[in-house]
Amino acid sequence: MQLWVGLGNPGPKYAGNRHNIGFMALDRIAGDHGATPWRSKFQAEIAEVRLGSEKVWLLKPQSFMNLSGQSVGEAMRFHKLEPGDVTVFHDELDLAPGKLRLKQGGGHAGHNGLRSIHQHLGPEYGRVRLGIGHPGHKDRVSGYVLSDFAKAEGEMLDDLLRGIADGAPKLAAGDGPGFQNAVALRTAPARSSKSEKPAPKAKVVAPAEVSEDDTRSPLQRLVAKFR
Repeated sequence: MQLWVGLGNPGPKYAGNRHNIGFMALDRIAGDHGATPWRSKFQAEIAEVRLGSEKVWLLKPQSFMNLSGQSVGEAMRFHKLEPGDVTVFHDELDLAPGKLRLKQGGGHAGHNGLRSIHQHLGPEYGRVRLGIGHPGHKDRVSGYVLSDFAKAEGEMLDDLLRGIADGAPKLAAGDGPGFQNAVALRTAPARSSKSEKPAPKAKVVAPAEVSEDDTRSPLQRLVAKFR
């Protein structure tokens, strides 16, 4: 059994925020893999899903980002899980939009949701880092993460979430490279050979006409061209 946690803030006001991409990821996994309906428990919304041979609990804390650890810790203790059984899906400023990286353990890098989880679980849980890009200056970070994805980012976001759902069974099975490959197939699909430009045809040069008065041999005429 595993516990997958999506980080975000509750309520329609925050639903489209960059900070809520963790919620979005779990919603797509639940929808694409036939999870049970969401219900309230552990100060969160939870659902159960079967991914391959693995049973996975999906959890979206409803206590706001900076108190996420309370909900995660409660669910983990109830199901008698270890921190290594927990995977957290969260927004990542240090990755470009649409990029994804896996990480096991480590620091929280100032992320309020991860900081709270650290307080209740320690650092040894898994993370799926979902790139949202950086606004360019630390003073703009708060407003940036609490703003919605731009309309122009819609296709990128959809491809990323579809890839996460495609690869979810691989992630549940512990196949990190397989999971990342499934995401890459959505976000950076292989270029079709039909779209590639054909190689330019070799230019055919017609042989020069030879005057009837030219008594030179073919070899002599060839040598004369390079003089």
